[in-house]
Amino acid sequence: MQVAIVGAGTMGADIAQAVALGGDAIILHDIHEHTLRQALGRISRGIDRGVSLGKIDPVIARRAKRVFTLCTDLARCAAADLVIEAVPDDLDVKQTVLRALDDIVRPDAILATSTNVLSLTVLAAATRLPERVVGLHFFKPAAIMRLVEVVRGDLTRQDAIDGAVALAQRMHKTPIVVRDAPGLIVNRIAQAYFGEALGLLDEGGLDAPAVDRLMEAAGFPMGPFRLLDFVGIDSAFDAAQTLFEATYHTAPYRPHPRLRRMIDAGLTGRKNGRGFYSDG
Repeated sequence: MQVAIVGAGTMGADIAQAVALGGDAIILHDIHEHTLRQALGRISRGIDRGVSLGKIDPVIARRAKRVFTLCTDLARCAAADLVIEAVPDDLDVKQTVLRALDDIVRPDAILATSTNVLSLTVLAAATRLPERVVGLHFFKPAAIMRLVEVVRGDLTRQDAIDGAVALAQRMHKTPIVVRDAPGLIVNRIAQAYFGEALGLLDEGGLDAPAVDRLMEAAGFPMGPFRLLDFVGIDSAFDAAQTLFEATYHTAPYRPHPRLRRMIDAGLTGRKNGRGFYSDG
């Protein structure tokens, strides 16, 4: 299968790495040539790291590095069987990209969006063939995390879902088909997880490390505050704000004021080494 990925930022590059290791040919598009070169370097280093850790077969690694075509001209995506747009989570930007792809790719090609906060049905409505639009929500880092939420919009055809599921399986991911809904499944649960943990801090008696130790001892891979630092406190706040508005101000998804204060103070988590934990 020929897979096109539009947007070569961190998420796009990580998705491209996983697709390459699954054996599909890739057209990697970005409007900036230097972004494409940076993405290819990131992908190569990620594959090499997997080989050094014994997680990637060297033969597969060598093959994966040879499947890329880089381009700044969106028209080069016309040959793709499936296109994944991985541009920033801005409604206007994503709709513009999907409209442009709708005019370029074959009618039988699948259009996928990587959004985790915007409505798939609303995005698909920007195209002439909304029934071929599907969501592929990857989790950071997408090159490593196995779960993929395959999102069915109100008009998505079953063959589009089947094609997206098959791609995820070739990437050695675990695809779970979900319906289009605010926050999907994982983000919806995560926001409630964060909200309850932040409420415990407000009540006093427990600090962030104590809550994390308790949850990790209970079997969670990462406590809520380590996870907030990992995903980015600003990203978590924005996701909560979007979910709160999309669910008509449902109380459990209300963004916590502590997160807003931390963002204003420049505490955004691992991305700058200052959050609930500090890198020094």
